[in-house]
Amino acid sequence: MITLLKSATIIDTSSPFNNQVKDILITDGIITKIEDHIPTEDTYEVVSLDHLHVSTGWFDTSVSLGEPGFEERETIQHGLTVAAKSGFTDIAVNANTQPITENKAAVAFMINKAKEFATNLHPIGALTQQSKGVEMAELYDMKQAGAIAFGDYNKPVENDNLLKISLLYAQNFDGLVMSFPKNKAIAGEGVAHEGINSTLLGLKGIPAMAEEIQIARDLFILEYTGGKLHIPTISTEKSVALIRDAKKKGLDVSCSVSIHHLFLTDEELKDFDGNKKVSPPLRTDNDAKALIKGLEDGVIDIITTDHNPIDIEHKKVEFSTAKDGTIGLESACGALHSVLSLATIVNCLSKNPRKRFGLDSFSIETGKKACLTLFDPESTYTFSESNILSTSKNSAFLDKDLKGKAYGIYNNKQLILNK
Repeated sequence: MITLLKSATIIDTSSPFNNQVKDILITDGIITKIEDHIPTEDTYEVVSLDHLHVSTGWFDTSVSLGEPGFEERETIQHGLTVAAKSGFTDIAVNANTQPITENKAAVAFMINKAKEFATNLHPIGALTQQSKGVEMAELYDMKQAGAIAFGDYNKPVENDNLLKISLLYAQNFDGLVMSFPKNKAIAGEGVAHEGINSTLLGLKGIPAMAEEIQIARDLFILEYTGGKLHIPTISTEKSVALIRDAKKKGLDVSCSVSIHHLFLTDEELKDFDGNKKVSPPLRTDNDAKALIKGLEDGVIDIITTDHNPIDIEHKKVEFSTAKDGTIGLESACGALHSVLSLATIVNCLSKNPRKRFGLDSFSIETGKKACLTLFDPESTYTFSESNILSTSKNSAFLDKDLKGKAYGIYNNKQLILNK
């Protein structure tokens, strides 16, 4: 198959064509020509779209799909299609399935189910058995089977010694350990950020300190053990400062931030919409600004949707009893271009996460594999349920004005467009 992308603005700092408008010819998955104008032939599949921009493929490091065990929320097959149409060539899938992804058989199941799709699936193995935080899971076996990191989704490692042992053990095979930033004792039964709004609304609060103390502990242990640590979905101003200081010390630590923590604040909770109940909770405007600054200056390495489909029975309930989580794949492009620069978006959705999680890196040049995200950074619209492709509809971005939309991807010799 031969695909021709017409008048595409290339966004790739490693490419000699960065920020240039070019035609791109792709033959059997390889970029064969990049020129100002490439004549069209009858055998070509031509892609000509408004304000077309092309970058190296986006990689989401925190996606939940449900299958196996929660197929009513989302299946692997449908979830991969949603990811492709949302602009993601790669997704890392969390271990919060039933059964938990805690051994090589479970990792192999995920990989085999995802074969031959345009979007690549990369399993994250559980750090502890059953994600209960008591005993370490079979990390080495899962690494050999294809797991790219190890973490218990949205569950902190409460046992200090267990985190220490995990960081030491994983160094034997260059494993990446993930530690969710939440001190459960301090968070207690909180459901919202502890502050003015939680008080006004009568909601039990989760102090920013619950996140920051856990991060400080994790960094202290990392400094002792060495190894590679990734802290997912940080949400507070002080968390950014802690990680900035750790990097100055030379610690091998990375972190991510979810898109909803950049775009939304706890002001959103006044309607008690369960779709906006997330973990960590939505924080303040000052926190959101600090997170954005942290991305722009490189302290925060990675942006994630933290896509977590939840069925209606667990969302259309009283706010305090609703399950945490929002879907985010479909709204990612529009939310990000509303608050961040184009270069930061591409770096934190493609180059940085690929390097940290050990995936292949790509460049938009002739002779290279075509692993591309197609998008329009200018289109404006109000996000509605008609924009949701996922099986579950629990989006915190409903009725929000967004800027930018994903057209789809070209990857694994397949063109997938959101038509």
